Amino acid sequence: MKGNIVIKNKRAEFDYEFLERYTAGIVLFGTEIKSIRAGKASLVDSYCYFVGEELYIRGLHISEYWWGNLNNHDPKRERKLLLTRKELNKLHKKIKEKGLTIIASKLYIAENGYAKLLIGLARGKKSYDKRESIKEKDIKRDLKRAERNFNG
Repeated sequence: MKGNIVIKNKRAEFDYEFLERYTAGIVLFGTEIKSIRAGKASLVDSYCYFVGEELYIRGLHISEYWWGNLNNHDPKRERKLLLTRKELNKLHKKIKEKGLTIIASKLYIAENGYAKLLIGLARGKKSYDKRESIKEKDIKRDLKRAERNFNG
């Protein structure tokens, strides 16, 4: 990833079980890409929805660019996502199922310099699923710690 800029939605992994993942492009203004490259974006409470046959993201907060003056963008505006027609049709059919939603999990700068959004078709976790996730995370952390102590 160019410049190593990765903005994650850590809460999404905890609250949702991802069934499928897609990489989508985003339609941005000039000051928005500059803010993303500066790391000034947040995916908390963001989700995707359809308007007609087009996919949009709501809740993606990209801070105003420091040097943007009068031409600055609205930080909370809705942004269009770019996917192939086949992927859009597939998501549109699946989203009609009960309990499924599209959640953004990662925003990054691709090798070609464009901002990309990793989105996923997700189902909300129940509280017992969340406890299982916490247990798995604790086990992985303990194994890494034990491995580090054994090697070092």
